[in-house]
Amino acid sequence: MELSDLSPAESRKRKRSITTLTVFMVLIVVAFIISVNTGHIRLTPIELIKTLFGGGTDKQELILFEFRLPRIIISVLVGASLAVSGCVMQGLSRNALADPGILGINAGAGLAVMLYVAFFPTETVGSVMLLPILAWLGAGFVAALIYVLSLKKGEGLSPTRLLLTGIAVAAGISAATIVLTIRFTPEQYQFVATWMAGSIWGSNWKFVGSLLPFVIILLPFVCYKARVLNVLSLGDQMTIGLGASVEKERLVLLAAAVGLAGSSVSVSGGIGFVGLIAPHLVRRLIGPQHQFLLPGSALAGALLVLVADTIGRWIIQPSEIPAGIVVAVIGAPYFLYLLARSKA
Repeated sequence: MELSDLSPAESRKRKRSITTLTVFMVLIVVAFIISVNTGHIRLTPIELIKTLFGGGTDKQELILFEFRLPRIIISVLVGASLAVSGCVMQGLSRNALADPGILGINAGAGLAVMLYVAFFPTETVGSVMLLPILAWLGAGFVAALIYVLSLKKGEGLSPTRLLLTGIAVAAGISAATIVLTIRFTPEQYQFVATWMAGSIWGSNWKFVGSLLPFVIILLPFVCYKARVLNVLSLGDQMTIGLGASVEKERLVLLAAAVGLAGSSVSVSGGIGFVGLIAPHLVRRLIGPQHQFLLPGSALAGALLVLVADTIGRWIIQPSEIPAGIVVAVIGAPYFLYLLARSKA
């Protein structure tokens, strides 16, 4: 549809949405420049550009390409994936509080990853490439369990029951994780503690390569399904009346959301609230249409995790605070605010 074919109100909304997305992209570029310069050694904008194009010193290339750039890329990919996953779950469940962390999806993925790390090495390329797949399987199992337990006879999916079931399952998995840590060596326990706090632990090019295929395939697919998600958000009866296959489309989109969340958890640990905060922020700015809400959530989530990781690396140098803790400082109060406003 051409812009001239839209009504004045729709045209203004579309222009506002495009402007909002542009602002998010500019902010991500600014955050990228700041993040590259966060550390003991600073790179001026001129040095950064020269190094990117192969004109820097060996030390500058080592800092940029081996230490900082992989971590920044992973932060962006993880933030975008978690935000889109949360946006899809909110649309499917029609529950404003749905989030892969709150619903236990991240916990299921994390348990699978920790079981693998506890018994197998993670230094080889083959083992690293397996992590997102194992995380997806763990997250998928938990998602299926929560979905089945949330169904009510004759009523379909209950949003309130979905939230409570997810919280209960997440608590059970957390308890199982604590029991599992008893068998860990001190080194393994240190890794688990860091992972559970939401640290970007997989910060090299091997982990970028393991995560990138999931993002490249699933993010465009979910955005392609934006119109279907708009219809599913109207309710099952309305969806059936419009000729859409409710269960088939719901399961396909849920699998994509679980894949995005699970693969992200495999390299970033238990970062929560991204899938809650980013979609809500973007929905307030540009409205509920998923054609703009999904890419907007991806950009907002990428910005949130990148900024959180940068703050965590900067605030107590030379040590660092995991990005998950920084996000939780913002996300926990916001979750309580949404819970207080919820009518469910």
